[in-house]
Amino acid sequence: MTTSILRVLWPAFFAAGVLEMVVFAFVDPGDLHLLGGARLEWPRQAVYTIAFFVFWAIVAAAGFTIRLLDQPREQVDATRVS
Repeated sequence: MTTSILRVLWPAFFAAGVLEMVVFAFVDPGDLHLLGGARLEWPRQAVYTIAFFVFWAIVAAAGFTIRLLDQPREQVDATRVS
């Protein structure tokens, strides 16, 4: 069980790092605004950190969804509650 979780989280970690580099190559954290239009007054390091964890969560969710959908039919049928 642990290895299947790590098989998703470890590549997602690297993908989140690459995604963060690409996004923040074009977006300045100091220019970000909230949905209401107010300027986001967070330190740059906080924006980078939170963005990394959001990217990691999104990529990991996609990976877990793929693993869920890729299960063999027999395994899905075996875990179904009658």
